[in-house]
Amino acid sequence: MRLKSPWKPRLSGEAQLPCDRLAAALAEDILDGKLAAGERLPPHRDLAWQLGIGLGSVTKAYGMLERRGLVHALKGSGTFVADTGGRKGTVIDLSQNAPPAVMSERLLARTLSALARQAEPALFNSYPPVPGHVRFRTGLARWFGRLGTETGPGRLLLTGGAQHALTVCLSMLSGPGSLLLVEAQTYPCLLTLARYCGVRLAAVAMDGEGMMPEALDRALLAAGPGVQASVYLMPTMQNPVATCMSRARREDILTVCRRHDALIIEDDVYALGADPSLPSLASLDPERVFYINSLSKTLNPALRIGGLVVPAAWQERAEACLYANGLMISPLSCLVMEHWIMDGTAQTICDAIGEEAARRRALAASILGEAMPPHPNLGYHVWLPMADQEAQALAAAARALGILVTDPLATAAAPENGAAGVRLCIGAPAQAELESALKAIAGLLANLRGTIAGPLAFQA
Repeated sequence: MRLKSPWKPRLSGEAQLPCDRLAAALAEDILDGKLAAGERLPPHRDLAWQLGIGLGSVTKAYGMLERRGLVHALKGSGTFVADTGGRKGTVIDLSQNAPPAVMSERLLARTLSALARQAEPALFNSYPPVPGHVRFRTGLARWFGRLGTETGPGRLLLTGGAQHALTVCLSMLSGPGSLLLVEAQTYPCLLTLARYCGVRLAAVAMDGEGMMPEALDRALLAAGPGVQASVYLMPTMQNPVATCMSRARREDILTVCRRHDALIIEDDVYALGADPSLPSLASLDPERVFYINSLSKTLNPALRIGGLVVPAAWQERAEACLYANGLMISPLSCLVMEHWIMDGTAQTICDAIGEEAARRRALAASILGEAMPPHPNLGYHVWLPMADQEAQALAAAARALGILVTDPLATAAAPENGAAGVRLCIGAPAQAELESALKAIAGLLANLRGTIAGPLAFQA
């Protein structure tokens, strides 16, 4: 005798097609713990009759859940809730922006074995200088040079990742009445840090290359005289919109900032290599630009080593802020960095990440089609521009299916503008999970756009 399913049949209101609504309802109840691992789902025909939907819709919904690892089918017995390891919430996470995993057990073991033979006890028995040991700053400066920004160790401060470097910058530039100008869609953590540091924010309109120089000029004029204004930018592979500034746009932005004596924080964490036609802002104006890069996006997310290159006039103040915000970078991480840069492993890893990023971007483009604007640079996120109402609906519908995307409000510097979008982070999930999630999102987007009016817009 077969056990009766404990599930009370229902359809979710988050999507349009019956199969999507059924899959969303079941996913919600499984992930919320209302259906335990091993419990049986209703038979296809019984469920179709109870809900008044087609048998094919039930079959499609069960198939969607099985591909997401939420259920498993036993031939001749039925469909059962899978053991998800006690996890609640999402199964496929497209909200965390991490590079594709290329670290192998063999590489990790070989690295740790080499360090065990080479590590110097003195590195672990004392505090380093505030900006970091010269040998490690020299190594990171060499790596920055390979990415297109030449600097010396004397201008470089080691930080605990790019977010730490951002914190140092905001601490220096957050005096009374200071103003930070950002693109209308910008890095979520930057918004959080700025609000935490009490920095006043102003959103600047964007186009297909990012921040618009004429809009920046107007914003700086509106700030008025005597205001310490600074500008935060990601010229290469902007997060979240994935735009890239041409050389002409970079020079125009610098011209505007020189006119108003505004400083620039350049976040370059997605640069996977040097492009002479697209120099960093710091290369074009090193005395105006605070340059940030790190290893967590280009080599490994656990390698939390960042670098902050500061204008010479700000060196002393930057070291004081670094000291106040957290002094010591892990010497073990620094040794890994040095070893990888010296023996060529870093470049090999970076190349492998770039190749995998290209494959994933091509996969996303093939599935999402015109919903995903093309962009020239490699990265681990794609952007789906749409009106705010549509973005919120898509995020909610995806969440109901066990797919987490970046909250549209998290990237909006000026939510009241109404122009928004959804960021999909495609670097971290396994290939099969990524493909399944992208197909589900493409289907949801097609359904939602049949019911919600909203323009596709880059400009905010």
